[in-house]
Amino acid sequence: MTLTEQIYAQALVLIQDTDSENLPMLKMLCRSAESALKLQLRPGLTPEDCKADFIAAASLYALAALSEADELGNIQSIAAGNFKLNRSGGNPAACCLRYQAEVIMRPYMKDQFAFMGV
Repeated sequence: MTLTEQIYAQALVLIQDTDSENLPMLKMLCRSAESALKLQLRPGLTPEDCKADFIAAASLYALAALSEADELGNIQSIAAGNFKLNRSGGNPAACCLRYQAEVIMRPYMKDQFAFMGV
């Protein structure tokens, strides 16, 4: 099973919605989250070095992005000059998922500070 497939499987466990029409988009977002996280790893680290955390964080990032994509219907206004997009509400669930992913990956990321123990 590839890393992307493992991230996708974890995301499916988290959403418990295998009938969703958004599953193809979720798979694409899992690939994107994997790529983005790989670029942020400290030099010398690979996803395999922190595999369980990497998979968990990437799946949370993908779910946050999917949650925000579902919110695209709440657009209040769009402007073309200096492109602006205003959405109503906000997505606290996506923010929470993204924050949890950041917390999980903090010890493995470039230019990050985290307490590892005292």
